[in-house]
Amino acid sequence: MSTGNLTIDLDAVVANWRVLDAKSASEVQTAAVVKADAYGLGVEKVSRALAAAGARRFFVAVAEEGAALREALGPGPEISVFSGHMSGDTDMIHDLGLVPMLNSVEQMTRHFEALPGHPFGVQLDTGMNRLGMEPGEWSALRDICLAQQPRLIMSHLACADEPDHDMNRRQLLAFHDMTDGIDAPRSLAATGGILLGSEYHFDLTRPGIGLYGGFPYEDADPVVELDLPVVQIRDLAAGESVGYSNTWIAEHPTRVATVSGGYADGINRAISNKAVLFHEDTPCPILGRVSMDLIGVDITHLRENPKMLTLLGAHQTVDDLAGVAGTIGYEILTQLGSRYSRRYARGRT
Repeated sequence: MSTGNLTIDLDAVVANWRVLDAKSASEVQTAAVVKADAYGLGVEKVSRALAAAGARRFFVAVAEEGAALREALGPGPEISVFSGHMSGDTDMIHDLGLVPMLNSVEQMTRHFEALPGHPFGVQLDTGMNRLGMEPGEWSALRDICLAQQPRLIMSHLACADEPDHDMNRRQLLAFHDMTDGIDAPRSLAATGGILLGSEYHFDLTRPGIGLYGGFPYEDADPVVELDLPVVQIRDLAAGESVGYSNTWIAEHPTRVATVSGGYADGINRAISNKAVLFHEDTPCPILGRVSMDLIGVDITHLRENPKMLTLLGAHQTVDDLAGVAGTIGYEILTQLGSRYSRRYARGRT
């Protein structure tokens, strides 16, 4: 096999959801965010595992993702759409029983006129300036909206991964100002908000990245392992180079393994000459540039020629690799490519 092996531990996803559920205050419902194909890991398998574990509410980014999720889960679980009721979404929202989180006057008008009586939620902007109604809009529409009995009133924290950031408190107070006294469920916390404490939990929490083993949930069970097969091994003399543009030149005799994987597989080019792969417990540095399909790796110090080398696993998490690349774990996960041989692991003891 010449493609990488991507192992996704569904039991770890479930375990992370259960711990975050337990961290949510009592009487608070814990949903699951499975947008972007469950952060690149496969929404069908991931959502079914979470539903079997007890998750009954799910969030996606757009209605098309909601359609794929409904196909995977069937009727029953509630599926909310962060982007709201966009033009052209009406039939999908109606036929699949999706719950749009309305973000503007335009969306609210569209929803109430096209689908009177159909469930909806509302997203408020408490300072992130991304999605949601601003305080003035909400004040003008609040009574009209509440008369239609929204399923949820929510907002999103901008800096929850920085517990001491004063933006968290400002947004919490703004959310209280905009929603206190309403008779509808409220939600403010995603993964980072859950970890900030119970005052951020309200009626429903929405963990996302924490389910998949990512920061800021530092105690999460790791979910992914990525092993890349060795295609060829060669011995270099001092002065020879590896890869495009001669960005790495051997200072002494070096044994190099070429592994199958590259930026076409979502392996960030920024880790060139910086990151390592692992042979069991032993780190093996990347030599030269990450190319479209191949990466050179130093195995001079190994006692045996490996058949596979591990990029993601117990010794190097998605956030470790993201740190080397100068990005975030979300990007590492969601860029995982389609060429990998994917295996979904279950049956943890």
